[in-house]
Amino acid sequence: MKNSSIKIHPLPHDDKTPLKKEVGQLSVDIYHTDKEIVILAPVAGVTKEDVKLSITEDVLVIRGERDPVEAVDEENYYTRECFWGNFQRAIVLPKEADTKNISASFEKNVLEIRIPKAEHEKTKIIKIKA
Repeated sequence: MKNSSIKIHPLPHDDKTPLKKEVGQLSVDIYHTDKEIVILAPVAGVTKEDVKLSITEDVLVIRGERDPVEAVDEENYYTRECFWGNFQRAIVLPKEADTKNISASFEKNVLEIRIPKAEHEKTKIIKIKA
């Protein structure tokens, strides 16, 4: 995997927060082409209405909630690997991301986010005033 200017930040974790109130971290694949950045996030057990996207400056946030299929007492579990409840992921996008033209789709329980790359000047000439 090559180095990237995309940063993925874990959510703040507070040891005093009980497990039931923790926020799950969403798994993502992020890749780019010549023209766009693509983010894929498998999100089983939700509908597109359960998932919310927001962007503030260069930070894209994916959040939502996955409701349990049925209520089960903790002592009745043999194994508990699935996360139920709120989930969130914050992704710091690179400078070339055109955050005004983001598109998203949700099919087969996979959230797909496409972010075009904006053209930007690599070098800017600065005129010196007299």
